[in-house]
Formats: sequence, structure tokens, C-alpha cells
Amino acid sequence: MKILNLLENNINERYLDEIVDALRDGGIIIYPTDTIYAIGCDALNNQAIETVCSIKSMKSAKTNLTIICHDISEVTEYAKFGNREFKVMKNNLPGPFTFILPALSRLPKAFKGRRTVGIRIPDSVIACRIVEQLGHPILSTTVEGKDDDYMTEPELIAETYERSDVDIVVAAGRGGVEPSTVVDCTGGDFEILRQGKGELQL
Repeated sequence: MKILNLLENNINERYLDEIVDALRDGGIIIYPTDTIYAIGCDALNNQAIETVCSIKSMKSAKTNLTIICHDISEVTEYAKFGNREFKVMKNNLPGPFTFILPALSRLPKAFKGRRTVGIRIPDSVIACRIVEQLGHPILSTTVEGKDDDYMTEPELIAETYERSDVDIVVAAGRGGVEPSTVVDCTGGDFEILRQGKGELQL
């Protein structure tokens, strides 16, 4: 496992290349978001998704999966939504929200049989730059730790996952502990399934 230090206001392009190359090779990374540090991989690599689910002891067939997109135009390739949903996403993104939307078929096997996908566009320059350079979304599932320090300090996060299949920890300072607010957009309304960081603007 390698720890790479990135600063939001001065991103090391060589490190960014290394992170994206690892993702393209099916690697697993831990990276900052605008809420909690997340475990992720190339969201179009089915085997990598299964590895992430194994690290988190999740059954991929029964777990709601979330992807990080670079912008709303990229979301249109992976999820279906109308003008109302577009307006709400535009009002709140980038930001600490996960929007549950009907999934489109471009997503890989791990998503098959699912009717929905979680969509995030975090207010994180690093996460969005990784997605932009990769050219398509990355998976997002929060890290776990025995206390707040082990969820927020990159070196302690690396210690927690040192015996896992994580290849790179992208360290960008202390992370947060409050999760994203989850908004279900599939029922014709905007239902908050989990109130986390941020107040939804309709």
C-alpha cells in the first residue's frame, strides 16, 4: 500500500497520473470526498467492484452502490432523470448529497438486476479530478474505523486497511465524520432517506 499526499489547491499531477493508472489496472484506492474518506475503484470494472465489496464485507448483489461523477452531464450516461431532478441536482451539486436515481444499463455486471444507483458529485477537487482524468465514474463507499481518528486521519486509515487489497491511500488532510445526505428521487418526490451533511435545496 502506498500513501500519496495531495493538496486540493496544488495537486501533484504525477501522483494524479499514478492514481488513475492504478484504477485503470483494477486497483483499489482510498480517497477524500467532501464528507468521509471513501474506498473506491473504477466503477466500470466489475472485478474491482467485487474486491471493494469484499473489503467492506458487503454482498454486491444486495448492497446499494454509489458512483462519483465529474458533473451532471456525466450522470446522464449512467442514470435516468427528468427536469425536476436536474434542477434539484443543479441546486445542490457539487455537494454532500447522494441522489438515488433509476440506473441505466451502461453500468457493469455488479449493478445488474438493480433498478437504482446512487449518484454523487462531491465538493472535492481531488475526487472530481480523479474522475475527470479517468474518464468515467469511480465507486464510492465510506471507510470504516474503530473511532473518529481512524476514519479521518489518512495514516490511521491506511493502518486499518494495510492488510486489505487497497493499493493507494490518497491523503488530503483530516477528513470528516458526517456522511452525505441520501435523497431518493425514484418515487416522484425527493425523499430524504438519511439526513447527513448539508441541507437539501429544492
